Amino acid sequence: MDAPKKRIFSGIKPSGNLTLGSYIGAIKNWVALQDEYDCLYCVVDMHAITVRQDPALLRRRTLEQLAQYIACGLDPERNIMYIQSHVPAHAELSWVLGCYTMFGELSRMTQFKDKSRKNADNINAGLFTYPVLMAADILLYQADLVPVGEDQKQHVEIARDIANRFNNVYSQTFTLPEPFIPKTGARVMSLADPMSKMSKSEQDGDGCICLLDKPDDIMRAFKRAVTDSETCVRFDKENKPGVSNLMTIYSAATGKSFEDIENEFAGRGYGDFKAAVGESVVELLRPVREKTEDLLKNKDYLEQIYTEGARRAAFLASKTLDKVYRKVGFVKQPRI
Repeated sequence: MDAPKKRIFSGIKPSGNLTLGSYIGAIKNWVALQDEYDCLYCVVDMHAITVRQDPALLRRRTLEQLAQYIACGLDPERNIMYIQSHVPAHAELSWVLGCYTMFGELSRMTQFKDKSRKNADNINAGLFTYPVLMAADILLYQADLVPVGEDQKQHVEIARDIANRFNNVYSQTFTLPEPFIPKTGARVMSLADPMSKMSKSEQDGDGCICLLDKPDDIMRAFKRAVTDSETCVRFDKENKPGVSNLMTIYSAATGKSFEDIENEFAGRGYGDFKAAVGESVVELLRPVREKTEDLLKNKDYLEQIYTEGARRAAFLASKTLDKVYRKVGFVKQPRI
């Protein structure tokens, strides 16, 4: 008899358009995981409102993000794909877990400090407690693995700490999740500032490529990409961060090794190199953009996907939430 598949949970906020970094660093790897694991991929709209959002824009981006998940190759039949706010158990478990999370743990979270600096006029309680909601997202589904970048491991660690604390008080309740950092995952940096990660927050500048960007806009951004005063295409993250970032992107788009890329552009200037990287990204994203545009014309199909996804997710979530409610001493809910 085959062993049960391990379960993976991951999600991205619809607080901006998905970027090339989101695709290369996360979603491309999700596609590779869908045969080997039981996967839940969520549009985490509840996390998005820790920062003020335009309501109409948030709704639009939520549907666009779901469409892009599918356009990137995620199969709604093989994965549970849903919108976080459609499964109330996320918020319900978050409240319980918040009562088992220490103030000091939350105050040490790196992202809280970072976001507080960037949103000094809106340091709200949700910004402080969002790691508890993130823990609820993961623990609700008894996830074994959480695909994250190196900079996100702290969130999985606090989820483990909360789960451990609850398990020690009430006996085994939650699976302890492990961070899953795919070997093929590349961290894509900003084209304008190669020392910073490519971020949805810089979408109005030249540093970010979004999945739905037009080819001309993509080429323009790569032509303006920061390099250095040399003319040699060589991978050296410390001394040549801009060129190394472009090589990382080109490698992800074409499958070529860094050695192949260095040989291809030996004796050629950065102009040729930037143009080649831009063209490779245009072709990488073309089918994603075109399929997303087609999917967004079929709102009924998207509604069918997120409705069925929420139903499947809620069924799994209810098993964990019922167990938690019983263990903390809540009276069994009546069927209404």
